[in-house]
Amino acid sequence: MSVKFIQIEVFISMFWDTFTKKIKIMNFELLKTEIKTIISNTETDKNSKLMTICEVLESNVSYYNWVGFYFKNGDKNELKIGPYVGEPTDHTIIPFGKGICGQVAVSNENFVVADVAAQDNYIACSITVKAEIVIPIFVNGENLGQIDIDSNTPDPFTEADERFLEYVCEQVATIL
Repeated sequence: MSVKFIQIEVFISMFWDTFTKKIKIMNFELLKTEIKTIISNTETDKNSKLMTICEVLESNVSYYNWVGFYFKNGDKNELKIGPYVGEPTDHTIIPFGKGICGQVAVSNENFVVADVAAQDNYIACSITVKAEIVIPIFVNGENLGQIDIDSNTPDPFTEADERFLEYVCEQVATIL
């Protein structure tokens, strides 16, 4: 392989990475507008808004294969599943500290898992899931829930996903 060919290959790779990052950010900006519209709709209830958000995210981001919400279950130290889109799950109640969602309930921090097989405390929902991202939802400084997204694509989540999903959670917090 010649040096010029390698240089061209590196240039194309850098160009493609930059291009796809810009496309992703543009898509997230458009989705922010849609999320804001869903949240501000006075004719739908909270659960309908949450379900619509799940549907919009799952259908507009190719690597979001399961999108759902978990919320603190009253005074119990556990999460209860809320609206979601994707394969059915047996994990309707998750104790604090168990799995990625349970860890976020305790840590109050974003958790991005590039490879679920490498996580000791991962709760397997499906053999097709390769990665997961969980972002907490705060109301008046209290972690009341989270958005949970599974992907069948290895290591798809970037900082742009985190920032976008933080925005989604901030919007959701206004209706809780």
